[in-house]
Amino acid sequence: MAEAGGGVGAGVPRLLGTWSSPWVIRVRVALGLKGLSYEYVEEDLASKSELLLRSNPVHKKVPVLIDGGRPVCESLVILEYVDEAWPAAGTRLLPSDPYDRATARFWAAYVNDTFLPLFRALFRSMTAEQSAEAFKNAVPAVETLERAFGECSRGKPFFGGDAVGLVDVALGSHLVWFRAVDEVAGTTLLDGAKFPGLAAWAERFMAVDAVKEVVPDAGKVLEQYKGFRAKWMAAAGST
Repeated sequence: MAEAGGGVGAGVPRLLGTWSSPWVIRVRVALGLKGLSYEYVEEDLASKSELLLRSNPVHKKVPVLIDGGRPVCESLVILEYVDEAWPAAGTRLLPSDPYDRATARFWAAYVNDTFLPLFRALFRSMTAEQSAEAFKNAVPAVETLERAFGECSRGKPFFGGDAVGLVDVALGSHLVWFRAVDEVAGTTLLDGAKFPGLAAWAERFMAVDAVKEVVPDAGKVLEQYKGFRAKWMAAAGST
């Protein structure tokens, strides 16, 4: 990956993460869009490193970006930090217009605070009935995101317009997990017939070079998800 200068800290930044985490994928996509070199450190969340615990003592989770020895935590915060620390590098994640920038932040927060908790209920569903109920509850939020895409993109390929922006990264880095859950639950979260804008956007996002370079293999994600479900079901059976 090409080195790009202009960051706040000295030296190459380090990213603490786990290979399948969509929140870590967010940061890796952003760094790729910027064309930045960085050191990636794979964390074992079952045995967290002292570096992780020291760098993120509040939440003790990934991702953490360490730039010049200083840690930045929480994926959306990191995305904005990357955009501000390397303003001249690669793609700008946030638009220059203050209103458009506020709008992007609003929808990124909607993805995090409203949509993803609904998806998590589908992700954690153990029965067909639970999946059907969770899917039904998630659909109105997908409808909202379909409208948001139309308004934000203004007829262009991405939420960010001609290029991938903050909202694209915030939502798109979860696409591989949407597909894994759809495979198991028999759902289609971004149904092309119901949500043509989002469905076409998802294909475009996954075709972006910076995305293809870091998104994990769909089969491996599906295998991991099935492993999670087996553990959850075993735990539920033992109570």
